This record gives sequence, structure tokens and C-alpha cells, in this order.
Amino acid sequence: MANTLRVGIIGASPRRGWAKISHVPAVQQLPGLELAAVAGRDQATADATARAFGAARGFADAGAMARDPGVDLVTVTVKVPDHRALVLAALAAGKHVYCEWPLGRDVAEAEELRDAAAAAGVHAVIGLQARHNPALRRARALLADGAVGRVLSAHLASGTVAFGPRTDPADFYLEDPANGATHVSIHAGHAVDAAVALLGGLADLATLAAIQYAEVAVEGEDRVHRRTIPDLVLTQSRVAAGGVLSAEVAGGRPMDTTFRFEVVGDRGVLALDGAAPRGFQSGRLTLSLDGTPQPVDEGELAPLPDAACNVGGVYAALRDDVARGTRTVADFGHAVALHRLVADLERAGSTGSRADADGWPNA
Repeated sequence: MANTLRVGIIGASPRRGWAKISHVPAVQQLPGLELAAVAGRDQATADATARAFGAARGFADAGAMARDPGVDLVTVTVKVPDHRALVLAALAAGKHVYCEWPLGRDVAEAEELRDAAAAAGVHAVIGLQARHNPALRRARALLADGAVGRVLSAHLASGTVAFGPRTDPADFYLEDPANGATHVSIHAGHAVDAAVALLGGLADLATLAAIQYAEVAVEGEDRVHRRTIPDLVLTQSRVAAGGVLSAEVAGGRPMDTTFRFEVVGDRGVLALDGAAPRGFQSGRLTLSLDGTPQPVDEGELAPLPDAACNVGGVYAALRDDVARGTRTVADFGHAVALHRLVADLERAGSTGSRADADGWPNA
């Protein structure tokens, strides 16, 4: 394997999409990474995408890209129902894998991919990029140093424009729970994982879910969809290390929606703030202690655009893991644990009951 980690991205488009604004600039700008290839739905599209992003090659067949000796890492950024086949093909080719969250459509699919990754013996990481947000990591260090004393309580409020009263036809698949990409799995999953990354594991989880927008208009089409999945999730938890956590994760919020994660201790208050239409995990955060802004050293991530900063943190850590033989990035095993918690959260949300988090997951 070359010293530079050569990346092949499945799902990048020069017209629109998450890969365009996050994965591509992260790979292009971080040292030790190279955008070696992209895969598209046909050869003409793949070639055009490769030219637009400066990739060496374009592939109409994602499997062929995974087998190419010029690719070390396969990144999967397509819709969740397509993850399984593409991840399995990359693992069969012996390549490292970076797959967006959610890993699979359900727990069983995530377990299958975890087991395949373990058998392949490669680095297989999940796109829970909020863990790599520089401000969140700095906040974690401050808490560990006792900056607020003993943690008493924490509250997280997160909003996204997604899962509101209107949807783009390309995103309509998100309304079908069978596809595994719902407001609960995506946005609540990211929020709970970020809370655990900061505070540590949860002892339990009580959930209430609701539908705020019962009817959803499909843009450009003369139809209205009756929503069956929650677009608002409220949770309460006891933190295994002490203190309690409450969270509100809401869909259908305005474009300038904000994010706030406040931790109250017996000697101070720490707060993370931000705003990103796609959800807090897709943007930068600021940090304050007792109302005073705190410096955050972003290092090599500083030049990246907001949407690429946290994703860049995953790539940088994975690059270093591959080079050093370490495993610091959340892997498919971690993804399975979060899938299980999300499944419990969905079941508890329909009844308002409690789910036993059993200390999951490790920070």
C-alpha cells in the first residue's frame, strides 16, 4: 500500500449531494489522502465526475473500482438501502471502508457488515463524524480536567430542515422506515452518539416520539404523503458516570436553526453551539465556558469548509490509524451498538417507555 491513502468515493456528484460538499473537499485538501477514483451510474457520468473533482479514474462499476489496485479506501456515500452490497464488495476486495451512517437498514444488516469487516481484517469505519468535531473534542478534554466540576445535568437541542412539511423527490425514500434512513436513525442517532462521545455511556433511555407534520408535500408533484415516522424525538437518560441528560431532536426546523449542547456542573457551565441546515453533525461548533468563548485548535482541519470539517476529522484519524496500525475511529462494531440503541429508541418512542442502554456505548 502506498504511503498516501488512495480513496475511491461511491456516490459523489458534481451537481449536488453530501459527498460533494464534505467528502470530496476533505480528501482533496488533507495531506496523506488522494482522490484516486469515483464511481457513477454509467461510464459517461463517472468520467464527468472524475474530471470535475480531479480524480484519476471514473468507474461505472463500483465493484470494479473496489478491486482496482490503485484504490486503498472505498467510501460509501449513497442511500442506505444500497450500503450492504457496496460495502460487502469493498470488503471482499480487501479494501478499507468508510461508510456513512446508518450502516445498514436494520440491526441484522449492520451485524452482517460488522462480521464481514472483522473477517476481512481491514479498517471499516462508520460516519459518525460529530465525534471528530474539534470543539466537541476540546469540550470533552475540559470536562475530563474538571472544568465544570461534577456533572449534574446536560441538555441537547438539535434541529434540521429535513423531515419537515415538504420533501424533495430525491429524498422521498426517507419517509419509508423499511429503508432504515429515518429522522430517528439519522438525526437522533447522531445526537445520541455525540452526547455519549462527550459524557460517556448511558445507563438508560426514556423516549417520546411524535409526528409534527402529518402531511408531507412532495415538491414538483401533485401528491401529499401521510407521514408514518416520527419527526420529533425527546429523550431522557441517566449518564453512567453521573448526572442526567435530556435531548430534543426536531425535524422541519428553519434554515437558520441552531444547535446547543449545555452541560451544567457544580462549578460551572460548558456549552457547544452551532447551526447547520443538515444537522449539527454537518457543521462547525463553538465552545464556551461560563459564557466565555474558548479557543479551539482545529489543526489541519482549519482550512476545510464547514460541511467538510468533521468528515475531515474522520479521514485524518483513519489515515493515521492505517499508517500506525491503531484503531481509534468508531468502527462497524460501534455502528451495530448504535443500531441496537436506535431500535430500542424507536420501540420506546411509540409507547413513552424506558429502554435499558446498559452503559452503551463506550465514549
